[in-house]
Amino acid sequence: MTGAGSPPGSRGRDTARRPESGWWRRRSLHARLSLLVAGAVAVALVAFAAVAFVAARAIQEHRLAEQLTADARTIARAPGQWAAGRDGPPGRGYPGHPDGRPGRGDPRRELGPRWQIINASGQVVSAPDTPLPVTGAARQVAAGVGRRPAKQAVEQVTIGADSYRMLTTPLAGGGAVQVAINEAESRHTLTVLAVFLAAGCVIGIAGAAFAGRAVARAGLVPVERLTRAVEDVAATTDLTRPIEVTGDDEIARLGRSVNTMLAALDTSRRAQRTLVEDAGHELRTPLTSIRTNVELLLTVERRPDLAHRLPPEERARLLADLDAQVRELAALTTELVELAREETTREAAEQVALGDVVTAAIDRVRIRAPGLVFTSSLSPVTVTGRPGELERMVVNVLDNAAKWSPPGGEVTTTLTPDGTLTVSDAGPGIAPEDLPHVFDRFYRAASARSMPGSGLGLAIVAQTAAQHGGTVTAGPNTPHGTTVTITLPPAGPPPGGTPPD
Repeated sequence: MTGAGSPPGSRGRDTARRPESGWWRRRSLHARLSLLVAGAVAVALVAFAAVAFVAARAIQEHRLAEQLTADARTIARAPGQWAAGRDGPPGRGYPGHPDGRPGRGDPRRELGPRWQIINASGQVVSAPDTPLPVTGAARQVAAGVGRRPAKQAVEQVTIGADSYRMLTTPLAGGGAVQVAINEAESRHTLTVLAVFLAAGCVIGIAGAAFAGRAVARAGLVPVERLTRAVEDVAATTDLTRPIEVTGDDEIARLGRSVNTMLAALDTSRRAQRTLVEDAGHELRTPLTSIRTNVELLLTVERRPDLAHRLPPEERARLLADLDAQVRELAALTTELVELAREETTREAAEQVALGDVVTAAIDRVRIRAPGLVFTSSLSPVTVTGRPGELERMVVNVLDNAAKWSPPGGEVTTTLTPDGTLTVSDAGPGIAPEDLPHVFDRFYRAASARSMPGSGLGLAIVAQTAAQHGGTVTAGPNTPHGTTVTITLPPAGPPPGGTPPD
């Protein structure tokens, strides 16, 4: 069924066009360039030939018209002398000249092959061998009749098997002069010219096809070299060997772009390998501990006679340790998934009131750390971002501050209108040699290795801040503790401020 507004037969035309476009797309770039060059030259040659032929025909027409006009004027100057002295067509002699040829300065010369003089009534008064036809237009010119007497008449007439162009011009005393020229020679000249132009077009198009093929082959050599290099990289998966690039043209620019892409892919692959290796190392520790504890419990269950070796308090402690190990493993898995998340799986960015996000994060961490005091001073500020990721980022910073704060300690959160968020704690602080590495994946300072954690929390903070166009830094909090500062670019006026706690 044809869609509304579709003209009849439009689907048929679309279907007819698809095979052609498909045929063109199936051609190689080499063939396309060759065809384009040959086509462009063919169009230029055909256009030139057409213009040349039209110009030659116009020149020929003008030449015939001038010859007819000149012959008619020559006879019209002395019609009586020409009528009395001519015994045949021009070229058979001129009256008053001994050898039948005009002398130097003689206004009479050899005229067209056909001419005659008629009187006002249309009768022939000269004596030509083959009289010219006296048409109605010629009679009107000779008689000078009509509202507007014709100055002259140009006609196509047939004499025998030949076509003539005939000009009829009035005489001063009445009557008219008729001059006709056979167009066979002019047509033959134009035919020969058309043959030569057609042959030139065919030869030129054939030469353009060969030249286009040679030009395409020479021009695509760098592309073929680049293609082979990329195919070699795809076959060997060796991203460390760059493609050789020479020159400053578009192909060289493409080669440099491919090298940049290969470098980025190599960096991404190295980072992925490092992440997998580090994740395997970090996962191995809790899994080993869990396996050991589970095997001990299974041994006791299978051999009740050994139950006395695992007192109830030890069993409770072992189960608590298993629960902590499983929780740590679950948190580590969640953080690894967060770090490896693809761009396409992330939530959509929107205008976010950052104060609301920070308030929600503080409420979550306050439940997990009831022994701490959380204070905040939040100014209204709006950022463009993903609310879930921003809240997780703030929660990670607050969790880190809560983990290192002493019982009854205070965690202070401040948000300024320029999008700067600071979280300060009163813990032991970070050693100067560890500060440059606190946002690295799986990095844990020597003092933190006895504490629970994976070393990924602050790495997620740094990644989330960078993905939102911001930065994150860590430094000391006077007199003691740590301050983490996150700076995000504001998006504009906030939809609603969050009052300070």
